[in-house]
Amino acid sequence: MNDDAPYPPDRTDDELARLDITVLLRYGLAAEPGPRRTALFGDGAAAAAVVLDRLGTEPRSVAFLADTVRAGGLVRAAELPEPLPRREAAVLVREWLRAGAELAGGIAVDDTAATWLRAVATIIELKQLTRARNGST
Repeated sequence: MNDDAPYPPDRTDDELARLDITVLLRYGLAAEPGPRRTALFGDGAAAAAVVLDRLGTEPRSVAFLADTVRAGGLVRAAELPEPLPRREAAVLVREWLRAGAELAGGIAVDDTAATWLRAVATIIELKQLTRARNGST
């Protein structure tokens, strides 16, 4: 257990939405297990979920993109004309995909990116389920 980590996390959705996800991807996707990878899969995945959820992105769309990245790689996914259905989300996620593709890390980076996207999809789904249960928008 890491005694330095706050529990529960102390970042609000607004704070998470301001994180530079592109930078987290550049430094976390090819990193060995450790602080950079933890930041990517922790705050980075939560931040991406907040931003995409606010853009009305369905978790199944992000999960499908994760499968696409796993099957064809980041380079191919970055070339998709519409990686996500909504234009604003597509533009944003294409930037993230390009950041990962620039790493030229091969299958290992592609698989890590696909796993990260799947985590983002899961967080979006949890946010939506929680809102539905609480009756909030």
